[in-house]
Amino acid sequence: MITTDKRRWIEIAAVLATGLLKYVLMDWLNFRALYIAAACIFWSVYIYKRYRQNNFILQEWGFRKNHFKQAFLFLLPFALVMVAGIVWYGIFYNAIFLNWHVIPVFVFYPAWGIIQQFLVVALVAGNLQEIKVVNLSKSGIFLLTSLVFAWVHYPSLPLMVFTFFMELIFLAAYFKWRNLWVLGLYHGWVASLLLFFVLGRDLWNELWTVF
Repeated sequence: MITTDKRRWIEIAAVLATGLLKYVLMDWLNFRALYIAAACIFWSVYIYKRYRQNNFILQEWGFRKNHFKQAFLFLLPFALVMVAGIVWYGIFYNAIFLNWHVIPVFVFYPAWGIIQQFLVVALVAGNLQEIKVVNLSKSGIFLLTSLVFAWVHYPSLPLMVFTFFMELIFLAAYFKWRNLWVLGLYHGWVASLLLFFVLGRDLWNELWTVF
């Protein structure tokens, strides 16, 4: 089943709507767990329904084992540099490393990272590449998509800057090897450490705290 341009535009609009809901449910109402759970369920159901219509859509999107090693090794230097920088920052500014909350976040955050990367790289960047009336170069798609991803992380300026440049690197890996699993893993692992030890945010407490 061929994906039409109309469906691609609808998918992009749905991703943007998901981003807008983040401001309402997470930033304003502080319903973090509700938002994340609802987004994961909604998009997981959508992925399943599209798969039932088109058995090749998962491969097209990047839910594949092919090229896992190549993409993993390509992004490994980025991850190592980020972790080294995070550890240095944490030691220099006396971050609290012995916090057990980082363990469940480190384990479960990659699942949320996979959903986020699916929305951004597969449904936004991937669709922009395929829509016939869009006349953007690959670098233009990378720039626009990374700006969208940074916008979702407003109002944290450090997080916006980090996610912008991270997504540029992730997009390069995705367009070359089309593997979402690797992006989700690195997203979850690096972001967990960054938020805990650089930005001082306890994601485990944030998830269960309302108001």
